[in-house]
Amino acid sequence: MTMRDRLRAGVGAALREAGVSEAAEFSVERPRRASLGDWSSNAALTCASSAGTAPRRLAEQIAASMRADPPAHVEAVEVAGPGFVNFRLAPSWLHEVLTEVVSATSDGYARSDVGAGRTVSVEFVSANPTGPLHAGHGRWAVYGDAVCRLLERGGYRVLREFYVNDRGGQIDRFAASLEQARSDSDSSESGGYRGDYIAEWAAEMPADADVRQWGLRRARHDQTETLDAMGVTFDLYTSEAELVARGAMDDILEELHRRGVVYKLDGALLLRSSDFGDAEDRVVVKSNGEPTYFLPDIAYHHEKFGRGDTVIDVLGADHHSYVPRMRAALAALGLDIDAYEARVGQVVNLRRGGESVRMGKRSGGMVLMSDLLDSVGADITRLVYLLQSIDTTLSIDLDALSAQSSENPVYYLQYAHARIRSLGRQAAARGVERVPLAEADLSVLCGERELDVLRTLADLPDITLSAMQARAPHQITAWARNHAATFHRFWHDCPILSSETDENLRQARLWLVEAARTGLAVALDILGVSAPERLAPVDEPAAEAASSR
Repeated sequence: MTMRDRLRAGVGAALREAGVSEAAEFSVERPRRASLGDWSSNAALTCASSAGTAPRRLAEQIAASMRADPPAHVEAVEVAGPGFVNFRLAPSWLHEVLTEVVSATSDGYARSDVGAGRTVSVEFVSANPTGPLHAGHGRWAVYGDAVCRLLERGGYRVLREFYVNDRGGQIDRFAASLEQARSDSDSSESGGYRGDYIAEWAAEMPADADVRQWGLRRARHDQTETLDAMGVTFDLYTSEAELVARGAMDDILEELHRRGVVYKLDGALLLRSSDFGDAEDRVVVKSNGEPTYFLPDIAYHHEKFGRGDTVIDVLGADHHSYVPRMRAALAALGLDIDAYEARVGQVVNLRRGGESVRMGKRSGGMVLMSDLLDSVGADITRLVYLLQSIDTTLSIDLDALSAQSSENPVYYLQYAHARIRSLGRQAAARGVERVPLAEADLSVLCGERELDVLRTLADLPDITLSAMQARAPHQITAWARNHAATFHRFWHDCPILSSETDENLRQARLWLVEAARTGLAVALDILGVSAPERLAPVDEPAAEAASSR
């Protein structure tokens, strides 16, 4: 049992002793201020009405009961404010956390089985195959991948999906732009694509190539190559053209007719989406008999529900109205709309030379994702995209990112990991071996710097679960930055290999460092950021010299 579990069990027993048989939901959380203790519960506040007493009085009863029979490691139980019950723990609970972290390793720590093997389909990026990925696409790619990693750590089976919109007007314009570029004519007047890549690709295209199909393959290859460089892969690509060709769109249209949820108006066919929560009814077939983009989208989502217990779409900022209409379509098909989630992110604003940079494929001024990766690398790129919640506008100064990469937060995180590895090399060079964990006296870890590192490690499982449930990988970024800062403070104040350090304390601190590395490795893995053995130029000799204090 975790410390939270033990405290919840103790509070629950105290509530039953107080006559609260059907206890309301209550929490056991880490308080925001350390002065309030190590853990705090609001049980008296949420359960007072069931007990028929005042919250403060119930809190005193809970505290008295738990003082009489305290859970392991609890040194004091206090009542604060209107009825909070606060717990102060002995450092031994954090020593237990250290043992748990090291024993679980980075593969097992902060992992849960809440998903119980259920399947989640996550669709993200799904960029039109009309050109390379630009820097805006990168945010959806990194976010979607990190959400998938969180879900996998929570025990879910994840299916990463990419929907290829390879039919319709934009593909016609793309093919026409390639053809015009090959013949040296201007595509701007026809509303075509004008990025530099159009001329480059047109120059590569064989004279006898089917322009449309060659262009689609070229765009797909370029996008996949960029995603691979970011560490983002997909399990399933679904072609809209192939979906239509195999009759999935016709099948879904027939099902909508069978359910009586479509009707004719002025020659067009409309879905009765307003009956299912949408603001208005939506056209699925135009009056000229051509389907709208919405109809194959419905067919695709119907297929996704056949693959996953939960379906998640990661959408761009211009898709707010898309969500209620898709939910309505799924409800019209009799599907469980509670199993459908849409994460609508905000835009990425890029600046270069003090000016905004546009990112449209039909503009020659877009910043290619591949250029950003070449400039600062995948690690910095991924972490920058995961610094903030997906529902906030992200502003990136491209000049600062390129010129000051050594000061980027990712460096601070990786430096912590590299320092730990350098300590291991320095210890080996001096013939210092770490004793087995069972032989180490962890009770000597009682300084605030040491305990602070362990407190952050104790928080990681809960934060990982919270980040997974909220689809919020930026919470992991925030934890990692705090953990790295806490570790660097410990490193500065707590010598390990110094001749003045007591051997028992040295051994305990060596295991503390290993636990810190394990937690950091977990976070970096979720974020998709590498955990380096060395980090130039600081690692050698500066980091190793510092380890000899």
